[in-house]
Amino acid sequence: MLRRFSLTSRLTAFFTSVAAAVVLGLGLLFLIATDRHFQELDRAALRDKKLLIESILAHANSSEDAKWRLEDALSHHHGLYAVVNDSQGNTLFQSAGFHLPERSHSGHPSPDGYSLQAWKSGQSEFHAIHFQARTRSAPATDLDVFVAIDIEHHKQFLSDLRRNLAIYAAIATLISGLLGWLAAHQGMAPLRAMKTRAATVTGQRLEGRMPVESVPVEMADLARELNHMLDRLQEDFQRLSDFSSDLAHELRTPISNLLTQTQVTLSAKRDADTYRDTLASNAEELQRLARMVADMLFLAKTERGVDLPHKEWFSAAAEVQALLEFYEAVAEEKGIDLRAHGDGDIQGDRLMFRRAVSNLLSNAIRHTPDEGDVQIYVSRDEDAIKVIVENTGKEIEPKDLSRLFDRFYRADPSRTHPGSDGAGLGLSITKAIVEAHGGTVSAHSSQGRTRFTLVFPFPRPLDV
Repeated sequence: MLRRFSLTSRLTAFFTSVAAAVVLGLGLLFLIATDRHFQELDRAALRDKKLLIESILAHANSSEDAKWRLEDALSHHHGLYAVVNDSQGNTLFQSAGFHLPERSHSGHPSPDGYSLQAWKSGQSEFHAIHFQARTRSAPATDLDVFVAIDIEHHKQFLSDLRRNLAIYAAIATLISGLLGWLAAHQGMAPLRAMKTRAATVTGQRLEGRMPVESVPVEMADLARELNHMLDRLQEDFQRLSDFSSDLAHELRTPISNLLTQTQVTLSAKRDADTYRDTLASNAEELQRLARMVADMLFLAKTERGVDLPHKEWFSAAAEVQALLEFYEAVAEEKGIDLRAHGDGDIQGDRLMFRRAVSNLLSNAIRHTPDEGDVQIYVSRDEDAIKVIVENTGKEIEPKDLSRLFDRFYRADPSRTHPGSDGAGLGLSITKAIVEAHGGTVSAHSSQGRTRFTLVFPFPRPLDV
């Protein structure tokens, strides 16, 4: 149900409810305190009249003397009434205009004579006390004395007070609601601004950012994280755009070669050897395309999370040595010193490991100048096996190191060997293979040496 209302409406309703509860609560407490105060005033007034009546009765010489004295003492007090009855119920004194309720005759006086009672006679209400007293003329006889005070003026005051408090509470609640709405509306202004900014973000306009300096501290972190998200999206979108362009370029070249060569061959009559050479050349281009598509499919599978096809323990040094033997002829042709050091066992897919290291070794040999060296180090620490492929040669710029593992990315297109059929996917495949093993890959280039580090973690035993 609350989801149908906006946050501003809910905050306004909350502020209004709190303000109304506070005002009504304070008004109720004030009314209760005022009523108790009036009761205390009435009790004090009745106590004084009790002492006065007891003094008059104690000094009266007779009933007539007591009646005359009571009349003289009480007749000048507006709203004050008294009734004095003897033990037989005969009225010795009664204030004019006051009639004692019948139910009070059966009541018993309070022990201390100060317990306040509420009486109602007709349209009037009274506060009264009921006590016993004795006269000098009849010291053995107890007299029932009722002293009452009209509280109509108290009721009128409380009625006016309740009415005024109700009006004040209504006005205060309305003002609090308006102020609450204004505060909530202004407080939500940064969110509306962020919404407006977010609405302008599209695939073609990713440069918009959320305001950070102009929003409250509570929303600054949200705006900052949204900006970081937009930065990542912009970077990834740019990479995707670059990847699409590079992919189109890489596919266009072999397809254009195939189309051109085929058209030239078919433009005139050729002998069988020419057709055979053309088909052989087309087969090489098609093989390159097939390898590129296979690499792309492999990368797509690794992004979706793929389990290793075969898991086994194998010697990393043995696989590295086999690769060195394969590339030994190429290295000797350039005079490159090709060596391997260390050993360690890895649990994973042997063929995928060989492919990852082969990509690094092939790139190292390709970019190592004549008479340079390529070194492979296999080491083991407490929780992982490290495979390092290091070669001499031109350093890679720091800005390019973070993008070396992007698809089709080349730090320097001129570094690509003319005879190479690579499409710029080797390092991407190496990263995907290492991550499929739960490891990491990094690159470092300085002081004329470039180093690629592969980290393969040890599998953790299952808790028993």
